[in-house]
Amino acid sequence: METGDPRNSVPPGRGTPFFGFVVAVGVLAVLVSAGPLAGLPERLPGMPAAFWTMAALAVACDARPFVPPGRRHTSAVFPSTCFTFAILLGWGLGPAVAVQAVAVAVSGWRLGYAPWRTAFNAAQYACALAAAHAVTRLGAGELYDGGRLHWTVVAAVGGGAVAWFVVNYVLVSFAIRLRFGDRWWPNVRLGLGYELLSTGSLLLLAPVLVAAARASAALIPLVLVPLFAVYRMARLSTEQAQLAALDPLTGLPNRKALLAEVAEQVHLHAERAGRGEPDAHLALLLLDLDRFKHVNDALGHAVGDRLLVEVSARLTGVVGERDLVARLGGDEFAIVVPRLTGTDHARELADRVVAALAEPVPLDGLPLDVGGSIGIAIFPEHGEDFATLMRHADVAMYDAKHRNDTVAVYAAESDHNSAERLSLLADLRRVLEATPAVAVAAPSAVRGGDGAILAPAPGLTGPAGPAPADGVPRNGGRAGGAARPGAGAGAGRWRLRRRERAEAPPDDELINRIVTNADPIRRRAARAVGTDAPPGGVGHANRPLAAFDDHPEGPTGGAPSNATMLPGAAEARAAGGADDPAGDPGEITMYYQPQIEIATGEVVGVEALLRWRHPRRGMVDPGELIQVAEQSAVMRLLTRRVVDDVVEQLAKWSAAGLTLRAALNVSVRDLHTGEIADQIADRLAGYGVPPDRLQVEITEGALMADPRRVLASISQLHRIGVGIALDDFGTGYSSLQHLRRLPLSEVKVDRSFVLGMAEDPDDAAIVRSMIELAGALGLRVVAEGVEDERTWRLLHAAGCDVAQGWFHARPMPAGELVAWLSRYRPVRPVVTADADGGGRGAGGTAGGPDT
Repeated sequence: METGDPRNSVPPGRGTPFFGFVVAVGVLAVLVSAGPLAGLPERLPGMPAAFWTMAALAVACDARPFVPPGRRHTSAVFPSTCFTFAILLGWGLGPAVAVQAVAVAVSGWRLGYAPWRTAFNAAQYACALAAAHAVTRLGAGELYDGGRLHWTVVAAVGGGAVAWFVVNYVLVSFAIRLRFGDRWWPNVRLGLGYELLSTGSLLLLAPVLVAAARASAALIPLVLVPLFAVYRMARLSTEQAQLAALDPLTGLPNRKALLAEVAEQVHLHAERAGRGEPDAHLALLLLDLDRFKHVNDALGHAVGDRLLVEVSARLTGVVGERDLVARLGGDEFAIVVPRLTGTDHARELADRVVAALAEPVPLDGLPLDVGGSIGIAIFPEHGEDFATLMRHADVAMYDAKHRNDTVAVYAAESDHNSAERLSLLADLRRVLEATPAVAVAAPSAVRGGDGAILAPAPGLTGPAGPAPADGVPRNGGRAGGAARPGAGAGAGRWRLRRRERAEAPPDDELINRIVTNADPIRRRAARAVGTDAPPGGVGHANRPLAAFDDHPEGPTGGAPSNATMLPGAAEARAAGGADDPAGDPGEITMYYQPQIEIATGEVVGVEALLRWRHPRRGMVDPGELIQVAEQSAVMRLLTRRVVDDVVEQLAKWSAAGLTLRAALNVSVRDLHTGEIADQIADRLAGYGVPPDRLQVEITEGALMADPRRVLASISQLHRIGVGIALDDFGTGYSSLQHLRRLPLSEVKVDRSFVLGMAEDPDDAAIVRSMIELAGALGLRVVAEGVEDERTWRLLHAAGCDVAQGWFHARPMPAGELVAWLSRYRPVRPVVTADADGGGRGAGGTAGGPDT
């Protein structure tokens, strides 16, 4: 690392006030010491041997000051302090200032100080000696008069030592403040204890020198013995501290040393940045070895230790002289790279490290492949302290592992544990825990047309009479038992807090709303005269809520916008809920997207999609929502809520005469716990819903995370009678062996392939191959992302079973789905010579989402 002192310059913009202060201190030093120094030439010939001995020792000892390792030279211990303070006590201010000036010049030359810095040090010591001299003059008697020392003399000596320390420390601290601005106080505060111990001890040793000089000048050199002992003890203590900062296995610096080094380098690079130097960037590289646990498990820890030693040797061989390599523990290493011009230089070093580890390590004749993932955090872009840089480097390292890459630079979007996400997770927990669950069965339950026992719905037994038989929720059409205000325990199922309580609309008004929503002309006319938004909360006819689907990209790839919020979001904000962190966390509901059998045009099922309207963020992206919840126990609460709502909605539809199959997604965490099967079985039995009405979708990533536990969970679901679908087929890494063993009933071709098959022959070939493979295994095939007629016809020609996408319908609340189903008319694709569906067939099409 660097050995020169970087503090011989001043940051830009601070030179004028700082050097003004240096000049002022120099002028003050001249004023207080000019008189005593003027008479010094006449006094020197008569000075005793004790004075000359102390003066020689002061200059000689400062030629080799003690500089603690890891500290800047401003924290060096200058032994001349005790000698010059003793000279002050015995012979006055002039001789003390002169000797101190010579000692400062010698030490400044040895340590490489700039001339202005040496001059400032001499001036500050002169001011400190002058203050101490003024205090010691208050004591009665002289130290060298041979008489008995009075207590006032001893008190004056102590007061003089305090005055010396205070003046010296104040001058230095003020100079640091002028040079470094707001960063001055932490450094001054942290160094106060060290300065009190080191400088205070030297000052209090001065009276001992005075006492020795009173007896004989020959005794003065004996003070070198305790000074040397203190010096050696300090050295031994430093060596012990250094050993405590080393890893015993590899000999590399450990985490403690890394912390100290990064803190030091951050300060130095902040100075470089203040001076406008180009090499003001500092990189922290965090390396985690791959497959190291396999080596330990297969060959033993002794071989693993030897491998770590070899890896440490390779790392130290590839880095530069100024770089620091540290072992943090286990198979984690860190590299500090100072004086970089940017991220590219850090990447170059990371690539060299990867290349060095790519060569197998031969141990006992067995070549061991060693690789690693490296995360990079840069000062000051990614943090200005050790803790922040370390955390961001760790985030980047796991990002590299997740992407199966070797090197990754920190990016905010990869940080899944930011304060914003923690706040979002807390709000999600509140919205899930605060809403009561609806009873599964009760004595007053209503039995549906297929025998399903329905839980009492909000308003079912209230004064307004029974709920409508079509299953369309009242007062806004929220799915899953969304409550009519004041309808009992179910009233707060999704909505935690209402600002106003409105009466339920009468049946004729409800029918009028449904008809208005179904007719685009009437809907536009109603909107023009200020009629309420249609049930379900779709904001604008041309800006559907499908932008917040599990797949947020629509036909135009538009990003979510606040313009697509559900009605009521602005009112909730105006009511103050958006500004109250402990207030309303919003509402959660389920949307449903139809699945159409391509050959017949019939609606055979729906996919349940989660929606959360947050009071401050509007509609939360479902992908972000799942990503946040999946990393905590909140995922169990969320899954329980989704299962409850979907099964309850299936029972409501059955009671209304609708026979639909609903598919819902479950996470890796749900499949690993094994509780999901028992929960689904309990809910199906409680609501009287046949198991084949429900289908669970799993992703290839969930399957590959732990195939054994996932297989156990889905096998239990299969025994219950619940269908299993493999979602996002083609995007993961599942093997055909697992695909053959799984009790699947359906595979869903990912929308990333379906969207491009009409334009990209490769995508079309991939989709056809997937359909043929699934058909050979006896599995039903669902294509996601069907957004135009041509894609619909291509899928039909390829033999796909079911289509899902905007071409038929966007996701919608349960109430809107009932209205949509009443308008929908099945359309079968016409097989023509133009198999790619260049134009409309004879039978027409299913139309767009609003058909």
